[in-house]
Amino acid sequence: MISRDKHNRMANAIRFLAMDAVEKANSGHPGLPMGAADVATVLFTRYLKFDPKAPLWADRDRFVLSAGHGSMLLYSLLYLTGYEDMTIDEIKRFRQFGSKTAGHPEYGHATGIETTTGPLGQGIANAVGMAIAERKLEEEFGSDLQSHFTYVLCGDGCLMEGISHEAIALAGHLKLNKLVLFWDDNNITIDGEVGLSDSTDQIARFQAVHWNTIRVDGHDPDAIAAAIEAAHKSDRPTFIACKTVIGFGAPNKQGTHKVHGNPLGAEEIAAARKSLNWEAEAFVIPEDVLDAWRLAGLRSTKTRQDWEARLEAAEAGKKAEFKRRFAGDLPGNFDSSIDAFKKKIIENNPTVATRKASEDSLEVINGILPEMIGGSADLTPSNNTKTSQMKSITPTDFSGRYLHYGIREHGMAAAMNGIALHGGLIPYAGGFLIFSDYCRPSIRLAALMGIRVVHVLTHDSIGVGEDGPTHQPVEQIAALRAIPNLLVFRPADETETAECWQLALEQKHRPSALALTRQNLAPSRKEYEEKNLSAYGAYELVSASDAKVSIFASGSEVEVALKAAATLKDKGVSARVVSVPCFELFKEQPETYRNAIIGKAPVKIAVEAAIRQGWDYFIGNDGAFVGMHSFGASAPAKDLFKHFGITAEAVVAAVEAKLA
Repeated sequence: MISRDKHNRMANAIRFLAMDAVEKANSGHPGLPMGAADVATVLFTRYLKFDPKAPLWADRDRFVLSAGHGSMLLYSLLYLTGYEDMTIDEIKRFRQFGSKTAGHPEYGHATGIETTTGPLGQGIANAVGMAIAERKLEEEFGSDLQSHFTYVLCGDGCLMEGISHEAIALAGHLKLNKLVLFWDDNNITIDGEVGLSDSTDQIARFQAVHWNTIRVDGHDPDAIAAAIEAAHKSDRPTFIACKTVIGFGAPNKQGTHKVHGNPLGAEEIAAARKSLNWEAEAFVIPEDVLDAWRLAGLRSTKTRQDWEARLEAAEAGKKAEFKRRFAGDLPGNFDSSIDAFKKKIIENNPTVATRKASEDSLEVINGILPEMIGGSADLTPSNNTKTSQMKSITPTDFSGRYLHYGIREHGMAAAMNGIALHGGLIPYAGGFLIFSDYCRPSIRLAALMGIRVVHVLTHDSIGVGEDGPTHQPVEQIAALRAIPNLLVFRPADETETAECWQLALEQKHRPSALALTRQNLAPSRKEYEEKNLSAYGAYELVSASDAKVSIFASGSEVEVALKAAATLKDKGVSARVVSVPCFELFKEQPETYRNAIIGKAPVKIAVEAAIRQGWDYFIGNDGAFVGMHSFGASAPAKDLFKHFGITAEAVVAAVEAKLA
């Protein structure tokens, strides 16, 4: 046990590092670290299972600071407990270019940062994904290798954001009892008191979605400890409402919005030093306090060593599989299995929707990758994401590999990020492309973090037909292509779909989105090719050395392009066709390849049942575009393609107009 006086001094170390760093940067949020310091001190010194000397230990507890604006709380903890890359110099460089101490915690900048937080509520949903991963892997590998808690600290803003409700409802339904959420209940937001905008009874809210709930004084270490111990015994996730004073210790500003997002100022910091009896200079931690924190950082060393011994003693196959999966490596037979499947496709020459082609690919992939964990936002029969291997996960049975996320696209996408961040599993899940707008914040963060998640986005155009413009994506593909470090695939047939899945799963450090059709498509590739041609991003389907026309297309419109090229040939106009399954991969090819694929034909035309944005890279400002220039309408798909002029005849007419 730590004495109250020792606890206070250790908590004050967090407070003053936060105050001093924000003051030096003249930017930041000191209020949360100062108010939540007692909660964090109890958690990190008594309960959190972690080892700064082995920060990626697979069975560590996860700590997520959902209220990412309070980043100095996390940075202070990482420095104090002895993470080697979080030095006092990094603390002094808070919010400066190139430092590990960014304004909000960024995954990959420093060890101990489990996820990128800042957009409020995301951290809660990430943590739900982490808890799902822990529960699933415990079921698979046993509690000797996977048995740990996921702790989250959130603020009022996290709980107001709608994503939080999607996430906590799913967690309560799944009975994720190793998930513990601390609420920094300080009653303050940027504008002022919470009562200006919200009067939610958060305890009642969490009880309504089947969480265990506890109220504590967030400045009483023993009460905090008792709440954590009660959470450990719960059969449900636990919500601990910690009543705190924002900016605790700043005598003139604590408890007000003035300490939320502004430096305290030299005068107030001096007053806080006097109020908390802290005599050390800025960025100096008294030796006895730092020693106590460093000992806390060593608290789980023996636990980690015992775990490593258990892993090494495990049956050889189990040990190898565990290590492979946490390394993120694919099994040795992955490429050969995809290759065999491609040969089978060419033999059968199927005419299928690419959503069905995706299901066929997943049937192969899920059979050889046990780490695949699938799901859908209540669209399983439409997304075709559940294959024969994917038994449903239920609150009482985690032996399956398929999650029913419910109608929670935003929470689903963020939970997928948490699953990927945890390690050991590769998450994929389905939704309609139109509702990628609901997933977009989480997809963007996946791209920012550089993690492997795969979004299966079906019903990718006006081909949705009768559902009408509310369900017909027009600008969504361009919007997704605008996200850096995201691969957006739009395959044209079953072969390209298999290749795109192969490429998505090979990406350890970026997410992917597959835009797939509802309507059947004739095969564009009719001969077996060992190379993954989709890996080039764009490649010739129809060559013509003397081409007067280059037609570029993706997805369902490749079929349109091929028909148009055949018509033009009959009319004596030489045309080449380029399939463009992935803009991003094409832009990564050598310049010579890109120049050759774009070619020098005098007429360049792009065809896609979406807006033009992005296609000028291929066709230039003066190229012709056959696609959407408005929202869609409700009618059978064939009628819509004809009405909006996305047909082979329209392509031919556009070419002839250019050649005239």
